Amino acid sequence: MSFEQESGQLTGTKDKDYNILWFTQTCLDNVLRLETYAQDAERDGDTELAEFFRRAQGESRKGAEQGKQLLASRLR
Repeated sequence: MSFEQESGQLTGTKDKDYNILWFTQTCLDNVLRLETYAQDAERDGDTELAEFFRRAQGESRKGAEQGKQLLASRLR
């Protein structure tokens, strides 16, 4: 059985639940990565780029929060 065909029998987790978990984790990982990028830009004196990464970081935080809320509502 390939990864794309897994629908919960192998892992015990339905794809849609896994997808929400993956999305949330990826958003949170992105927040951390973007912090590094923003700090790098600030160190180089590029405030425009630092602000760009900070805005993107905020969007990733929103995505993570929405993913957590959606997951919580579906696991009740």
